[in-house]
Amino acid sequence: MSSTSDPFDVPLSVGTDRERGREIKVIALIAIAHFVSHVHIMLLPPLFGEVREAFGVSYIQIGLALTAFNVVSALLQTPAGFMVDRVGPRAMLTGGLLLGTVAVVAAAMLPGYWTFVIAYGVLGLANTVYHPADYSILSATIDHRRIGKAFSIHTFAGYLGSGITPALVLACAAIWGWRGGFLVAAGLSFATAMLLIVAGSVLPRISHKPGQQAAAGGAKVGLDLLLSGPVLRNLLFFFCLAMANGGIQTFTVVGMGEIHGTPFSVANVALSGFLLCSAFGVLVGGIIADRTPHHERVAAVGFACTSTMAILMAWVNMPAAALIVLMSVGGLLNGIIQPSRDMMVRAVTPPGSFGKVFGFVSTGFNLGGMVAPLLFGFLMDQHEPRAIFMIVAGFILLALVTAITRTKPQSTPHGLADTSAR
Repeated sequence: MSSTSDPFDVPLSVGTDRERGREIKVIALIAIAHFVSHVHIMLLPPLFGEVREAFGVSYIQIGLALTAFNVVSALLQTPAGFMVDRVGPRAMLTGGLLLGTVAVVAAAMLPGYWTFVIAYGVLGLANTVYHPADYSILSATIDHRRIGKAFSIHTFAGYLGSGITPALVLACAAIWGWRGGFLVAAGLSFATAMLLIVAGSVLPRISHKPGQQAAAGGAKVGLDLLLSGPVLRNLLFFFCLAMANGGIQTFTVVGMGEIHGTPFSVANVALSGFLLCSAFGVLVGGIIADRTPHHERVAAVGFACTSTMAILMAWVNMPAAALIVLMSVGGLLNGIIQPSRDMMVRAVTPPGSFGKVFGFVSTGFNLGGMVAPLLFGFLMDQHEPRAIFMIVAGFILLALVTAITRTKPQSTPHGLADTSAR
């Protein structure tokens, strides 16, 4: 038998201790990498004030760094997905972590505002590899009966990274300044890259057997696949989620304050409840995703409830406790949707194309990340905060429509594909 880095040389001993042990190692490594990617994403916002003062620029100019990050990610995530399928997810993931390390160190240590912006553009390039490589590795190595849980742990790790980063970098900045906070984040990504190099033999070097695509019933590949109806529908689905979550996560506090006079402290607690319950909802959603093939139904129930939450927030002046409970329940349901979201993408992806497809549909997140702040910020400037929540509800309902009207995949099961790919 050849190296365990090739998933196709592992015996088909489904359910054995060896197989489960290998899956646990794979999930742990991918979860750590995804955690680090979200640390990089959330690194700048808590330090906006200190970084702005260091360069003597405006908030809009510092925000340009995040724009550069999202633009580069949006433009290059699909090509990165093609590279993952061609070069292999393990090499691309390790390279992304190392490139992210270099970008964060450059942002912290090199002088000049424009150097900082360019470094953030490079960080956006590093960010392009995570979703294509992560989902490609998980789809190639995890048994189909446990893939929903694997997706949920992957997503939970990202949520955890986003939640921990503000406290982490602020604590580091209090001791070593904002540059020190950046260097700690760089150290995390470098350590993770070394971990993948040392312990990454359990990860696949390739995500499909040579010729597997041709054997998959003549499935579309390349641009034909990405421009097919089911994949474009998922791109729209991801964009709608990004727009809805962008409105809730970024403008709930100021929006509720202007509409109902909700104290910032209460709105922040409610938002924290939404984010925290979303993270744990992801784990619940993974269990559900493994127990039902009807992922669109799970998404539909969650969307119906979260759109109701947004409408109530816009039109009903609730007591503090009611608002906190409402947003916490909404966050739980929002989290439960996420693994079913990933399973719907996986269901329309032929073997050997996970990198390019997940890279392409994940571009919807970047597009939403670019559009949402501009649209909702404009509405706040026009003193129309209620419109933000109504538009959020609209995007949630559009996501619901894209989910429930999707074409049911034919039963050439990924379970079979998975077995052949193990």
